[in-house]
Amino acid sequence: MRRISVVGNSGSGKSTVAAELAGRLSVPWLELDSIFHMPGWTPRPVDEFRAEVDAFTAGDGWVVDGNYSAVRELVWSRSDTVVWVDPPRATVMRRLAVRTLRRMATGAELWNGNRERFRFLFTKDESILRWAWVKHDEYRERYAKAAVDPAYGHLRFVRVTSSGELARVLDG
Repeated sequence: MRRISVVGNSGSGKSTVAAELAGRLSVPWLELDSIFHMPGWTPRPVDEFRAEVDAFTAGDGWVVDGNYSAVRELVWSRSDTVVWVDPPRATVMRRLAVRTLRRMATGAELWNGNRERFRFLFTKDESILRWAWVKHDEYRERYAKAAVDPAYGHLRFVRVTSSGELARVLDG
């Protein structure tokens, strides 16, 4: 494993896994959210987003985390491994609620001056909790299909559903 795509739902632990893998492999790590969300939560234009991801993934070793369809084929065409972080929905929602409330209470900056706000919890289009609830089954279906799709035969898919499995992946 030298070129790894880490995917999973918001709150699944994908950024934590990606950072740990990058550290153990001594390769750079790119959190796609950090370059997609410009100040004011403005999305980066797709051509700029793709250009940044293209430049990052041109190297020999790296870890990229995120689920962006605009760059998935680019990242996966250069990856050797996809680590799919897929804990149960209840685990995701618990982790996400704690993380989100902590960030809101402390005013922690995420990327480019952006912060999660309490009002985001209650708005349909901005609630990360709603997003994760709705996307959970969609991501499961997407990555389960991809793992058996011959188009991705060059990739090793590693599905991580628990802390125990994660420890085995990191130690292996």
